[in-house]
Amino acid sequence: MVRLLEKSFTAGVAVEAAWTHLQNVEAWPTWAKHIRKIELSPPGELAAGSRGTIHLANRIRSTFQGVELEPFVRWKWVGPFLWLAVHYDHRFRGLGPKRTELTFVVEAEGPGAAILGRPFAAVYRRNLDRAVTALVRELESL
Repeated sequence: MVRLLEKSFTAGVAVEAAWTHLQNVEAWPTWAKHIRKIELSPPGELAAGSRGTIHLANRIRSTFQGVELEPFVRWKWVGPFLWLAVHYDHRFRGLGPKRTELTFVVEAEGPGAAILGRPFAAVYRRNLDRAVTALVRELESL
């Protein structure tokens, strides 16, 4: 497994509110403008076995499947990129009654993960940097 990206940031909101807001993945396009829409199956709350399709603004689609879920702590999903398996880990840590640290970790496994992962991570990082600013603003307006 190769770590491609790790981004931590804080928001002035309780961990429960951050979790509830982010587990509604179908609403992510409100803060992640690189995402056109997300379809979750079954619809509703994210679960360990959830499957979904992310439709990016550039018309590329990506699929994912939930593989781990620990309420208010983390969830992880895995999706393909070419022949690689890309793991997206979303971590939550309460820092107080109205402060949460969120960490997004992206890792990849498969032949050439270290080489192919670099350009993938560069694009992902740019999109994530823009999205995090909007996400924090959205969370703090709850």
